[in-house]
Amino acid sequence: MSGEGAPKLEIDASGLQVAVIVTSWHTKITDGLLAGAERALTAAGNTEYEIWRVPGAFELPLAAQRAATAGADAIVALGVVIQGDTPHFEYVCASATDGLTRVQLDTGVPIGFGLLTVNTEQQALDRAGLEGSREDKGAEAVEAAVLMARLK
Repeated sequence: MSGEGAPKLEIDASGLQVAVIVTSWHTKITDGLLAGAERALTAAGNTEYEIWRVPGAFELPLAAQRAATAGADAIVALGVVIQGDTPHFEYVCASATDGLTRVQLDTGVPIGFGLLTVNTEQQALDRAGLEGSREDKGAEAVEAAVLMARLK
């Protein structure tokens, strides 16, 4: 299991401008990721975060760039891409990952990577922070973004 051994990190998100960007595909999964991110932000003292909805994973980098330009101190990118029968999966995953990395490096604004790239829907459900899930990748993405924002 990929999350085995993952640390539980203590974060302070108070006073940070946080943008949570969420894709629209596979809403049961993305709603779970978003709920985990919101729980983590609230527990870390931030209730003023913004939620940005985008069509899909391919649109995450542009939304992240706009959030950074708008003054976000930290960005959390959430979504899921599930392997299908065509190479579309590889193109979308690579474009989203490379684009988010570029935005992070170009702007200096940290991005918590909560984009699940999985082979099956069950793998995504196991990571979505839902009741019965083994992992909460939405919360983990918040932890990473906030810790990197505090690193400055």
